[in-house]
Amino acid sequence: MINKERVLQEFFELVGITCHTGDEREVADLLKARLKELGASTIHEDNAGEAINGTTGNIIATFEATRAGLPTVAFTAHMDCVEPCEGIEPQLIDGVITSKGDTILGSDDKSGVVAILEGLRLMNEQNLPHGKLVIIFCIAEEGGLNGSRHIDTDYTQGIDFGYVMDSSGAPGKIINQAPGQNAIHVTMHGRRSHAGLAPEDGINAVVMMGTALSRLPYGRIDEETTANVGFIEGGIATNIVADSCTLQAEARSRNPEKLAAQTKAMVEAFQSVEKDFPGGIAEVEVIEKYQPYFIEPDSPSILLASEAARAVGIEPIVTATGGGSDANNFNRHSFPAVVLATGMTKVHTPEEYILEEHLYQVSEWVYRILETIQSE
Repeated sequence: MINKERVLQEFFELVGITCHTGDEREVADLLKARLKELGASTIHEDNAGEAINGTTGNIIATFEATRAGLPTVAFTAHMDCVEPCEGIEPQLIDGVITSKGDTILGSDDKSGVVAILEGLRLMNEQNLPHGKLVIIFCIAEEGGLNGSRHIDTDYTQGIDFGYVMDSSGAPGKIINQAPGQNAIHVTMHGRRSHAGLAPEDGINAVVMMGTALSRLPYGRIDEETTANVGFIEGGIATNIVADSCTLQAEARSRNPEKLAAQTKAMVEAFQSVEKDFPGGIAEVEVIEKYQPYFIEPDSPSILLASEAARAVGIEPIVTATGGGSDANNFNRHSFPAVVLATGMTKVHTPEEYILEEHLYQVSEWVYRILETIQSE
């Protein structure tokens, strides 16, 4: 059933298009043309790009129902890639697709995009009856889920449930739980002085930050909660007592109460140094990046995806994750969504790869979901 040559050719074509976060114009124009060819009744590009100073908005296409009484279902994937993503040259060797050079491959998330397009083609070729479908290709997923955060929700209402095609792991994995994330930005304000002539006149902001870090709960907090420090910068020269030091950290948890508690503990650790460095100031900002979600294992979307996976010949596995995706935002403001694995492996690294077989399986999985819906 799957047109393997078509799937492989389209995947190679899409990963070869440079898709910097915030500059997805070229691939967006191509996808709008493909969606039109596939029979979309409406294709909208929203203004999310303006909100993030990008070149492109989210693409939202609808396919009107051909059979009454079926649910309205969304399939989504994101268009952007992490760096380095310019000049990607994919290669297929012994059933494994990799990048020829030192770039990423881009299967995150072109494997999801291709699966959706092929599922729609098979739907048309098999004359498969279906309910209303909403196809969403998001911008700026990498680095903060900013495309789905700013999506025009006028286009995402009335959807019964959806599938976000965006996870590593073999097809069959269904993610029904994901954490929320709070970003924590810290600036320690000290007082500058000459480190050799008058160090006692200064307040060292770098030392303030180091003292706070020694008190910080981080790493694996429990099975649902993690915390990390990702970036720190401060000081000018060794002969100057540093008057400023900045840091970026995060807290994550699948449990909202634990997320709040972990965030509070981290804020308190940073603020605690003010008493140790009189005159120093700990400026702490907490930014909610996204909220956690949980979909019951016996929900219609998961039961359908599980049955469809078995029709492909793969075993469904319902599980939780420690990472965020556009599903976090869709669950918050639009519709219940779960994430489906697309086979991508070692993403965000030059060692990224995807098995050729998985590319075909996930494409068929999309089609079998549509087939299973109309047979219920």
